[in-house]
Amino acid sequence: MVTTAEPVTKLVEAFNKLPGIGPKSAQRLTYYLLSRPGEEAKALAEAILALKEKTRLCSVCFYITDCDPCRICQDRERDHSKICVVERPSDIPPLERTGKYNGVYHVLHGPISPAQGIGPGELKAKEFLSRLQDGSVTEVILATNPNLEGETTAMYLRRMILPLGIRITRLARGLPFGADLEYADDMTLSQALEDRQEF
Repeated sequence: MVTTAEPVTKLVEAFNKLPGIGPKSAQRLTYYLLSRPGEEAKALAEAILALKEKTRLCSVCFYITDCDPCRICQDRERDHSKICVVERPSDIPPLERTGKYNGVYHVLHGPISPAQGIGPGELKAKEFLSRLQDGSVTEVILATNPNLEGETTAMYLRRMILPLGIRITRLARGLPFGADLEYADDMTLSQALEDRQEF
């Protein structure tokens, strides 16, 4: 019976817990790192530790940052009268890559999902509503994912925003229903931003 060294087994198990990494990929990554110089493994370990130790949520938009407020919220060149609402921090980089949006963001940290027991109280929805109270925001772009949870979340936010008289838009439907923003290509996202519609 072949037994694997405990550190190898532990790293395979750790990689296997990551989304999209199955047992074979976890084993391949582990043996790849084993074959590389020690400095590479150390750099990877330090990067993972720094990720957990040196990042936090922006106190304004709840994006992941290493400074507070985040660089997007601090940027005076951006249009702070427009807020694009996304479900997750991973939705912002693809929108930024389009180069078509120069406003700011708000990250909800998930969609409303009754099936998973996630209601509005578990999201950063109250914090979002408080950002709208000073009257400086003229447009809210609802960029929740085009699936059942995203639509439910968008409808909830719309009901919250309507009494404030703020323009509400939604990304155009170039995004296929059921897709996640983080996986959409730059051209599709650019078009969805440019063709956003009243909601």
